[in-house]
Amino acid sequence: MTNSKLKINFNPGQAAIPQSVLQQAADAVLNYNNTGLSILGIPHRGKLFADILEEANTLVKDLCNLGNEYEVLWMHGGGRLQFAMIPMNYLGDGETAGYIDSGYWAADAISYAKHYGNVAILASSKQDNYTHLPAWPASIDNTLAYLHITSNNTIYGTQCSHIPKVDVPLIADMSSDIFSREMDYTHCDMFYAVAQKNIGMAGVTMVAVKKDMLQRTKRNLPPMVSYAAHAAANGVLNTPPVFAIYTALLMLRWTKEKTIADIEKENNAKTALLYKEIERNSLFDCIVNIKTDRSKMNVCFTATKPEYEKAFIRFCEEHNVTGIEGHRSVGAFRASLYNAISLADVQQLVALMQEFETINNK
Repeated sequence: MTNSKLKINFNPGQAAIPQSVLQQAADAVLNYNNTGLSILGIPHRGKLFADILEEANTLVKDLCNLGNEYEVLWMHGGGRLQFAMIPMNYLGDGETAGYIDSGYWAADAISYAKHYGNVAILASSKQDNYTHLPAWPASIDNTLAYLHITSNNTIYGTQCSHIPKVDVPLIADMSSDIFSREMDYTHCDMFYAVAQKNIGMAGVTMVAVKKDMLQRTKRNLPPMVSYAAHAAANGVLNTPPVFAIYTALLMLRWTKEKTIADIEKENNAKTALLYKEIERNSLFDCIVNIKTDRSKMNVCFTATKPEYEKAFIRFCEEHNVTGIEGHRSVGAFRASLYNAISLADVQQLVALMQEFETINNK
């Protein structure tokens, strides 16, 4: 049962975190593992943190079914630092990188890559305001330095059904749907995810990269922007965000215990329930009409009348439901159904939608 003192958090990030994880993190702030030290004060080059880092890396590989051919890194700078580091490391002079332009963040990644080399936009749905996924290119040039995709588009509410297998190095931004379903991560030569959606709190980004990719660095880079340098330093090239990584470890443990299979089953039930209500309710409309393109992480929808938008947001806040505002660039509504959101939470949102309809149709 939902704690009446706590709001249901449908924010896209910072996203909801399970209460059990929040409690463990809070306890560790006061006294980490009965060491007499706060997690905020443990040495980042000491054994306590080394153990945290080792377990977190192991759990990422376990959850993604990765072998020892991958390195796991925990980095500062959010997704945008990755947008810059990827071409810095892997797009050499005279080379071209391929990008699939499927939304706001994919377009941002493209804009960063253009600072470092040639970019080919292989497919785009920008002309339709990203309300559907781009058609997959008929062929992909095997001389591309790499191909970059965004698996889930948080702002417009679209999502790839699977990770494709291609004949060039594949790099995937999986920030908003990692660990949400069973996928073949081994199709990726590198994938990354900001933590504040399905991994934990803001302040750290998880990167999984094949070791042979680390040898393909195309520039003489300062260590801080070199994946190879971070890997060689075993994740402590500089002072890492210890608390953010520890919170990620707690989330990884929670995910492992819950299992990806059960998480996927629950995510399917959550999204089916909410999309069904949006289609039924006379006050709301779906933004993404192609059902196979709809995101199971970020359900984006509009009101049939402009005056309903602010009114429904206020109505939800009055009933302890928060974070359903759409992105500032598109407006309307967005319910982010990340792993920590329960089916009961979505049922509560659906009940409010039905009550709001009854009130406004009187």
